[in-house]
Amino acid sequence: MKFIRDNIIVFFVLVVVFIASCSVNSAEKNNDQTEKQVLQNGKPEITFDTLFYDFGNMIEGEKVAVTFRFRNTGTSELLILDAYSTCGCTVPDYSKEPVLPGVEGKIEVGFDSSNRSGLQNKTVTLKTNTLIGETTLWIKANVKSK
Repeated sequence: MKFIRDNIIVFFVLVVVFIASCSVNSAEKNNDQTEKQVLQNGKPEITFDTLFYDFGNMIEGEKVAVTFRFRNTGTSELLILDAYSTCGCTVPDYSKEPVLPGVEGKIEVGFDSSNRSGLQNKTVTLKTNTLIGETTLWIKANVKSK
């Protein structure tokens, strides 16, 4: 009986080792495929002139906007998949069209100072198809009461 139990345990250990080795080979194969795709298709890269803009002093209720300019410094089409802010007072506007390598693009960020006062620091997060995946833009304003 002990012989059968020991053989069953050895069998299960071998099955677990086999399954684990298959998983590792599958993961290595996926990494190889991703690297091949990057080599074949290239990769987009987003490079901004600046990631920060200070509106300075403004009066409560004013609406302002700034245009952030960037260039696709990579070797394949750059896509901005999403752009968002956590505050409704800060709204990004961008093109949904791909940006070709070497071409410039822009993102306009509007800020509405209504019902705001004091120092305001806001961010806009961009989700892109770059290796980094996310880029954050910052704006700042000092809102003074009317």
